[in-house]
Amino acid sequence: MSEMTTSTSRASTSSSNGLLTVTISDSTTKDNDNAIDDDDDLLVDPDDPFDITQTKNVPPESLKRWRQASFVLNASRRFRYTLDLKKEEEKEEKKSMIRAHAQVIRAALLFRLAGERELVTSSSVRAPTPVGNYGVGLEQLVSMSKDQSVKGLSDLLKSTPDKGISGDDADLIERKNEFGTNTYPRKKGRSFWRFLWESWQDLTLIILIIAAAVSLVLGIKTEGLEEGWYDGGSIAFAVLLVIVVTAVSDYRQSLQFQNLNAEKQNIQLEAIRGGRTIKISIFDIVVGEVVPLKIGDQVPADGVLITGHSLAIDESSMTGESKIVHKDHKAPFLMSGCKVADGVGSMLVTGVGINTEWGLLMASISEDTGEETPLQVRLNGVATFIGIVGLTVAVLVLTVLLGRYFSGHTKDLDGNVQFVAGRTSISDAVDGVIKIFTIAVTIVVVAVPEGLPLAVTLTLAYSMRKMMADKALVRRLSACETMGSATTICSDKTGTLTLNQMTVVEAYVGRKKLNPPDDSSTMHPEALSLINEGIAQNTTGNVFVPKDGGETEVTGSPTEKAILSWAMKLGMKFDVIRKTSTILHVFPFNSEKKRGGVAVKTDSGVHIHWKGAAEIVLGACNRYFDSKGHLQSIEEEKVFFKDAINDMAVQSLRCVAIAYRPYELDKVPSKEEDLEKWSLPENDLILLAIVGIKDPCRPGVKEAVRICTDAGVKVRMVTGDNLQTAKAIALECGILTSTEEAVEPAIIEGKTFRELSETEREQVAKKITVMGRSSPNDKLLLVQALRKGGEVVAVTGDGTNDAPALHEADIGLSMGISGTEVAKESSDIIILDDNFASVVKVVRWGRSVYANIQKFIQFQLTVNVAALVINVVAAISSGDVPLNAVQLLWVNLIMDTLGALALATEPPTDNLMHRSPVGRREPLITNIMWRNLIVQALYQVVVLLVLNFGGESILSNQRSKTQTMQVKNTLIFNTFVLCQIFNEFNARKPEEMNVFRGVTKNRLFVGIVGVTFVLQIIIIEFLGKFTTTVRLDWKLWLASLCIGIVSWPLAMIGKLIPVPKTPLSRSFKKQLMRFKRSRGAAAAAAP
Repeated sequence: MSEMTTSTSRASTSSSNGLLTVTISDSTTKDNDNAIDDDDDLLVDPDDPFDITQTKNVPPESLKRWRQASFVLNASRRFRYTLDLKKEEEKEEKKSMIRAHAQVIRAALLFRLAGERELVTSSSVRAPTPVGNYGVGLEQLVSMSKDQSVKGLSDLLKSTPDKGISGDDADLIERKNEFGTNTYPRKKGRSFWRFLWESWQDLTLIILIIAAAVSLVLGIKTEGLEEGWYDGGSIAFAVLLVIVVTAVSDYRQSLQFQNLNAEKQNIQLEAIRGGRTIKISIFDIVVGEVVPLKIGDQVPADGVLITGHSLAIDESSMTGESKIVHKDHKAPFLMSGCKVADGVGSMLVTGVGINTEWGLLMASISEDTGEETPLQVRLNGVATFIGIVGLTVAVLVLTVLLGRYFSGHTKDLDGNVQFVAGRTSISDAVDGVIKIFTIAVTIVVVAVPEGLPLAVTLTLAYSMRKMMADKALVRRLSACETMGSATTICSDKTGTLTLNQMTVVEAYVGRKKLNPPDDSSTMHPEALSLINEGIAQNTTGNVFVPKDGGETEVTGSPTEKAILSWAMKLGMKFDVIRKTSTILHVFPFNSEKKRGGVAVKTDSGVHIHWKGAAEIVLGACNRYFDSKGHLQSIEEEKVFFKDAINDMAVQSLRCVAIAYRPYELDKVPSKEEDLEKWSLPENDLILLAIVGIKDPCRPGVKEAVRICTDAGVKVRMVTGDNLQTAKAIALECGILTSTEEAVEPAIIEGKTFRELSETEREQVAKKITVMGRSSPNDKLLLVQALRKGGEVVAVTGDGTNDAPALHEADIGLSMGISGTEVAKESSDIIILDDNFASVVKVVRWGRSVYANIQKFIQFQLTVNVAALVINVVAAISSGDVPLNAVQLLWVNLIMDTLGALALATEPPTDNLMHRSPVGRREPLITNIMWRNLIVQALYQVVVLLVLNFGGESILSNQRSKTQTMQVKNTLIFNTFVLCQIFNEFNARKPEEMNVFRGVTKNRLFVGIVGVTFVLQIIIIEFLGKFTTTVRLDWKLWLASLCIGIVSWPLAMIGKLIPVPKTPLSRSFKKQLMRFKRSRGAAAAAAP
């Protein structure tokens, strides 16, 4: 086999194996011809409706354009899994209507409440009416007055603001019965009968059914019921078989998509039950539930605010307006489906499921409107081209056969002329014309590859199901195949490359290093008390100590859990500190500022606690506690603390500093609205402690990085940690291969990259391997710069602020465990175990999708070319075709539905990761595929034409002419089908000599090939009346098998033939572009 070589281009280069190596070329070109040679983008035809490299955020006009340009026989089936543009418009209209309806109800409710306040003399509104075991009923709860306090409301719902509901089974069942469940009615998926009906909509199949009906009537009329029904009946049966098999295949795919869609909506969130923070499904939320809220969360149900600090809600999903609404005790109502844009808080659930506006909205628009993928669009282009060629051939065959029939050149098996003017009856003439017309229509059925674009859906459905087992949930179909083109992965560090199992392994309190880190015996009591207070109050985590003396449960983010666990070992009494001090104001941890703070009122005054990135918090400190509890100036010791931070960072530890400052109570804003706007003082801090948190590398991540490198995919680390920690982890993971490599710009700070100009960022981005101390905006700038440089970028993210980068990237990968709901909704694929190794598996599956489609294309085009050539040559030369309508329909079934099932579900192989990434404009039919296709099609055409024209002399031994013709046509049909069965093995491995490798692992492939072979035996031996065939003796079966088996060694020999480096389609486009350019130049030069 020829060695692969690559030609340079800006966005991609082609190779003889049909895959692309993405490189960056020289920015200068010598002349226009060289520009055409070197730049794929210049070969793009702006008028080509099928040239869509990505369907993410593509305008609807482009989608309409390619649909209109497609040559389609069955639009309802062909476009089933594409975006339904009409339904999408209806969906938006429904959303607007429900939002308007909700706003009217809200306005009416406010108007009524205002009237009640004016009319009712007492300060309280009508008391709630108890229902069942609760102090309020469902109807009253939904329209509950704002005058009802949270405490009073929680009492009515048998819940407490700090501990939530009891959460036992009896309590949950009672709440669901009384107030409903947090689910909404879903529209049923399409039934099997709907798929059966859609399969009927194929124009050619309808024509064939009509032709079969006419043939049936004429056959019964002329030959009687016993013999006359075979011709028409067999065609009708064959058509019905195609329809049923197609419907079954499509229905199975739809069930897989339904299951995956249900998985997408099953959000996991935290709730407090019996004082414990537990993870539950959003569908298990009940009225009375206390739910903690943090930035990036989705509000899971309607409710009221219990506590909140800087809590801002994005209500655009409900109101349609991109406006952030701040929530406090004056505006406490929270709507289901909205997102937490900033801050922290907790809510009491008052409405679930269909009793919420979100539930009504989702119930009305729950039907999926579909989505197309770039490969699907391109395959529709291929199908359209092949379909037009097939239609032309069918018209040619129809014309030739009709001309020969009416001119008296068509003879039957006995050698009699079929049509003689003035003698042949009208019914015989009509029957003859119908048979000819049926053959022409059947050629169209075989030639137009309706199943080709749907093969993408089949392989994607299969891949998505398997990817779930590999811990990847696909939210956007197109991301599946785009991952096969990814040239770089920008990965987070924490939780993706590391285990996200954090523990404090080093600690400095003052200038003293604690050994072990949880040794509190050498710490001054005042410093210890302040550290415990700061950790207990400045956290989004929680500590639950069971009353029965069980094991203490620490919840929160991995960093929070590590610091809380460390404080617990130091003797922190979490609940006691929480009760003896009051939180005045919170500045939630901010990924831009890399720190979070809290103002706490204690008996001794106000303390402002800060916690965050060590060097940033250290920069805001001017004093520290020494071992005796005395305050000392930090200026002389800053070098010591910086060295301590660097020493920990070199050991790949995450460094977090804890600091505080006392504050005067009279300086704290007294009014709630002023307090909300108050910025916590963040200077003149007193350093309390610096801790080093170990987060070990994930097992197998170094191997995963190596696999990516071998596959031509560059892994970049983008982290908020400092450069030293990032460098240490990158070396440990194999992202950096040596310390010599760790120099700027290969390793760079986010701030440095941010300050570059746009042009400089594009140049530097290609060289970056590690970015430390980066903000989400730096990640976005990196993604934009890489994409402008021609890279296909996959990016991982888990935070709310990562959403723009996830949205901008070609493939956004969010984290299933640590990721926020905002991040997940902006992503294309959710990595369920947060593991980088799972990201690499997604790349394998992405490449597998493309490879499987290419296998199917090669197989289908071989059948198309062979069938069309044989029928055209035979029709023109002899006026008859060796493959009749029923036989062609069986071939179509093997090729279209069964072939797609067998080849589109091949599992990925390791060989896929030894290639370069698949270029976005990589020709679907590569030079290797053309070579394989031509070799096999040429062999089949030659063998079958020899049998067609020389078969009578070979088979004439002791047989009548009629019998000889029947045996010859049966042998041609049998040999043709067996050639396809054996060629199916060749299609599995277009580039490898050993086409049988791994075949036993794909049971579906083996099963389909086996079933096809058995059915072929049944057709030949027992269904001759239907297919117009006769039984073959063992010698002819052996001959058919031998002819089919020859395709295997022939394929091996064919693979020794070298192919051009440049794909044929690109060479053709170059010539076309040169021709257009020369025409344009000539026109411009003309006077």
